[in-house]
Amino acid sequence: MFGISLLPIIPLRSEPSSKSEMVSQLLFGEKYKVLHIQPDWLKIVTIDDNYIGWINDTQAHLINETEWNNLTNPSIVTNYPFVKILVNQVPMLISTGSKLYKTNFNISNYQFTFENIEVKKEVTQIAMQYLNTPYLWGGKSPWGIDCSGFTQTVFNQMGISLNRNANQQAEQGDLLAFLTEAKLGDLAFFDNENGKITHVGIMLSNETIIHASGKVRIDKIDNYGILNTDSKKYSHKLRFIKRIKI
Repeated sequence: MFGISLLPIIPLRSEPSSKSEMVSQLLFGEKYKVLHIQPDWLKIVTIDDNYIGWINDTQAHLINETEWNNLTNPSIVTNYPFVKILVNQVPMLISTGSKLYKTNFNISNYQFTFENIEVKKEVTQIAMQYLNTPYLWGGKSPWGIDCSGFTQTVFNQMGISLNRNANQQAEQGDLLAFLTEAKLGDLAFFDNENGKITHVGIMLSNETIIHASGKVRIDKIDNYGILNTDSKKYSHKLRFIKRIKI
């Protein structure tokens, strides 16, 4: 079975319960396949990053195979923080990173129209738009975002697919030997005391990083890790840096 998000944001949960952890979000236009159905809940896998979770059936929208195959080559919303579209002539706001198919498209009994979608921007312009966005575990929108949701959404707006979690993103790209080699757009990864990758951010230079920690912020980075500019203390321990082809 096939589905698509027709709401601005749909929580993706770890278990079939509204009280369970939100592990990610579906933005408008993101497609998924249904793995399992039970009362009130659908277990799905997202198409963009193969992420598995549960959504409430009241927020699901299933489509047939023909509709699924017609939804190709989406435009990625880069207007920050949102763009207005019309759903059956009724306005709805959708966030940066959402996907739109053609200027006018129909799904089931819905007609969607939009205009003024900005073109792709370079990494600094996109990332800086999210400054001061509050940290939200599982979030990936300008109203709340986590560290890997931030990196994934920024790169998505440049047409580059990243995996959802920091430890999954750490498997992508080419490893750099030294911090001094880092440049704008490289991804820095950080681990905990057990050696597990728990954090990721985007390098602005080989001395500064933008990342989501409490909020999206810019901090200093050195061979040890991230030096918080407010507390003057290290917040994350550097593991390695990788380069994603942009």
